[in-house]
Amino acid sequence: MNVYCLLCQQRYVPKLGWSDFLTVKQADVLCDVCRRSFSLLDGERCCHCDRPFSLVADSYRHGELCTDCLRWQQADEWCDVLTKNRSVYVYDEWMKDVVTRWKFRGDYALVEAFRADFCREFFRHFSSDVVLVPIPLSRERLYERGFNQARALAELLSLPIADVLERIDSEKQSQKTRLERLRTVQFRLRTGEWRCDQCVLVDDLYTTGSTVYHAARLLKQAGMRDVSSFTLARA
Repeated sequence: MNVYCLLCQQRYVPKLGWSDFLTVKQADVLCDVCRRSFSLLDGERCCHCDRPFSLVADSYRHGELCTDCLRWQQADEWCDVLTKNRSVYVYDEWMKDVVTRWKFRGDYALVEAFRADFCREFFRHFSSDVVLVPIPLSRERLYERGFNQARALAELLSLPIADVLERIDSEKQSQKTRLERLRTVQFRLRTGEWRCDQCVLVDDLYTTGSTVYHAARLLKQAGMRDVSSFTLARA
């Protein structure tokens, strides 16, 4: 059976054994070369945000925490807002290219390239007794892209999803300084009732943590007992 790789569009033969047929396992949508190009997070990492210590200077490590997480925990308004973040891939050059093609060129089908790793890693760190809260896009961004990548990722997990957040800041976070990100009110709660006391925020990328921390604080203020986050990649 010949199929075409979702990324490179080259024809390849999926590798399937008897165990795959017995468990009705879906064939990989990527060829071996493209699949091996993804770098799963591995080795020693910050216990709070999952940043790989191998990618930062020794001075950026403080015991089990990185400098960013130490700052978050030392600030009264942010301490204990986010229980933890866990991610799947390293945000290297390959991952940047894939995410750019997926998000900014509207290639929605590429979400299938992440399914197996995304689902496996999620259930390594979280139980199924949680509600997923995708990080929302502004109306402008949603119109530009045609879909919300965070919700697309959340839908891979087949768990309850609560769209309880609304983005009120339409500016790109990547164009702001750390201080500007901290001072910007990014979200508000949607009106209506929603009941759950443990949730996991879902997004495509964790960089400084500003986005998920702002969302988590809003949810905690609304009565959420425990808020963590899970992202596709960790920069």
